[in-house]
Amino acid sequence: MLDHLQHALMTAVDTIVAAIPQRAPRSLALRQCKIIAHRGAHDNTTVMENTLRSFELARAHGVWGVECDVRWTADLVPVISHDANTSRVFSISLDIASVSFEQLRDLVPHIPSLMEVVEQFGGNLHLMLEIKGELQPHPTRQKNILREQLATLDAGRDYHFLALDPDLFERVDFVAPQHCFPVSELNAGKLSKATLASSYGGLTGHYLLLGDRTKARHEAAGQRIGTGFIGSRNALFRELNRGVEWIFSNDALKIQTIRDDLLSSRG
Repeated sequence: MLDHLQHALMTAVDTIVAAIPQRAPRSLALRQCKIIAHRGAHDNTTVMENTLRSFELARAHGVWGVECDVRWTADLVPVISHDANTSRVFSISLDIASVSFEQLRDLVPHIPSLMEVVEQFGGNLHLMLEIKGELQPHPTRQKNILREQLATLDAGRDYHFLALDPDLFERVDFVAPQHCFPVSELNAGKLSKATLASSYGGLTGHYLLLGDRTKARHEAAGQRIGTGFIGSRNALFRELNRGVEWIFSNDALKIQTIRDDLLSSRG
């Protein structure tokens, strides 16, 4: 019930923000902004989230990066899926942690492994890898698997880690803390304080909850702010006008087109 109320509230806020006129951002802000497709460029009808196709669409349209979620199969293969169960996206009820990768590939073939994503997109599409809070039966081994699979990429340049709970960054402590970004929900104030007290790279969260004062505090500490989920021209302009560079969106292709068209019109 709480999730539905939160979604309704955020939808109402987005509708209001979309209707408030904003001045066009400076060309420098347009050039510097980095649009991140939340779970890839998807509509969950013709293109499903967190699939190779959704990532390819984002790359083909010039989107800078994709946010994707890392989970584990029973035989310790890291795969890309937001949900622990496949039913919402693929209409097949399967707990990813309870099956082998071979079984998952046979039953839900569109869920990619992390290695497939690294091989196809690493180095030319920035990867925002969210660590999920699921139980880890073999934490040291799983950490080593992640380290090995990301070894061809450079943390910070090619990928960052995200997590709703900063304690989860212990699972990826083979990268420096500045390459890790907590993700705030309704706990933005509390998580902001925790991030400022750490050496993390910064904080991400909904644009409504990460205001100018919060942004200024993190920037003064040498940290970055990334905001989502931008779905309209005016919301995009609002964020760019206040100096936000990382723009997370569920409508990344539309947002990228708005940005590109405006830059192109200026020559």
